[in-house]
Amino acid sequence: HKLSEYCGKGNYVLIDFWASWCGPCLGEIPIMKTNYEKYHPKGFDIVSISLDADEKAWKKCIEENKMTWTNLSDLQGWKSEAVALYKVKSVPVNFLVDPQGKIIARDLRYDFLTYKLQEIFGF
Repeated sequence: HKLSEYCGKGNYVLIDFWASWCGPCLGEIPIMKTNYEKYHPKGFDIVSISLDADEKAWKKCIEENKMTWTNLSDLQGWKSEAVALYKVKSVPVNFLVDPQGKIIARDLRYDFLTYKLQEIFGF
């Protein structure tokens, strides 16, 4: 997959780099779920890119946490092409892309994602 399949198509897209073994990443999931449920109908999507190398652990985590948005992984861990392309040095890290495909924010962790989406969508 290419991120261009998801970005620049008229929606805001959060590109989220994470891993099932990352405690802080797992702590972000409830916030992302709440925002996804609230704003997805208005034009907000999430594409999670996992740095897992263990497919079973990755899929189990997605299922247990009910991550219903797009989840991708090449199962190459830190050797993933996406890691190099986006210069990912640690996880979690995310990028918010506007409807035209431009990155407009980075590292929207904790409630900063909520605040940014409230600003964008007006509620």
